Amino acid sequence: MPSPIPVNRLLHKGFGATLEVGACSSPLTRHGKNISLQVPRQNFPTRCAHKLWSSVVNWKELRYLCPIGSGGFGSVYKGRYFGETVAVKKVKKCAKNKLASRQSFWSELNAAHLRHRNIVRIIAATTCIPPSVENEDNIGTIVMEYAGCVSLHHLIYCSTSELEMERCMKYALGISSGMDFLHSHYIAHLDLKPANVLITEEDDCKIADFGCSQKLEPCNHAYPVTSHIGGTYTHRAPEILKGSEVTLKADIYSFGITFWQLITRDQPYEGERQAVLYAVVAFDLRPKLTGEVFMETSLGKKCRSLICRCWTGDPAQRPSSKEVLSEIETMHMSTF
Repeated sequence: MPSPIPVNRLLHKGFGATLEVGACSSPLTRHGKNISLQVPRQNFPTRCAHKLWSSVVNWKELRYLCPIGSGGFGSVYKGRYFGETVAVKKVKKCAKNKLASRQSFWSELNAAHLRHRNIVRIIAATTCIPPSVENEDNIGTIVMEYAGCVSLHHLIYCSTSELEMERCMKYALGISSGMDFLHSHYIAHLDLKPANVLITEEDDCKIADFGCSQKLEPCNHAYPVTSHIGGTYTHRAPEILKGSEVTLKADIYSFGITFWQLITRDQPYEGERQAVLYAVVAFDLRPKLTGEVFMETSLGKKCRSLICRCWTGDPAQRPSSKEVLSEIETMHMSTF
């Protein structure tokens, strides 16, 4: 069944002009009965790069090993593809909102053509599942690089190891670098939070899960809020909560909350969800910035100032991703 979603609504306009719209409405290439995402052959350091960058998913070479996570629109598995470890995301139908689950799949591909050390790389994607592995609840499958199964959320709230300021700034630098790269391509992530930042074995950050993302046009950085935008309410910008237009500045707000969590290792809010949402919009409720970490040192005071500017209620008053990155770089250097 053809996707009910207009191609240009979710994808860069460069893809839309050359699409053969059939069973799929995404930046896909048709190869016989297979439909898969065409990705550039670059920056993959393994001996089987030519196979991993193939535009067709070779199902015989794909092995599911174990589940490593699940969310509202899908499950993620650790797998093997041509002998290499990968992550495999299966996007499922949402019984209550089938359109939203389809939108989530297409949104996952908004950053598929991008390559950056702080963004989880997509290897291939398809909506055509062979009968041998077909599942009536599966909308599509995405094969991604395996960036580990430890999230920043786990590190903040479940780890007993100390998060020193130098390490916090290193993670903040990785997140802001990935965010700035996305924004340079007019992509708003719209679900930036510790749970969607993976920590690799090399202790680097990678932004993951683009199911809520939107591709904005360079000439118009504001888009109407689409029905599938979800995300965690504690990290959602006030303008998104009010149903206003989406801009890149929504991610800056989310970064401010995430940065605060990284430094304090505390929960942003207490209380019932609806009460918190109302207070955030109506009374500018924000997490507390009165702790010693923000008051005793020069670095702490700089972090406090940046966080305040990131989560201000007026998007126009928030810094750009480039400004955030520049300030984080300066603060990170001061920790050495």
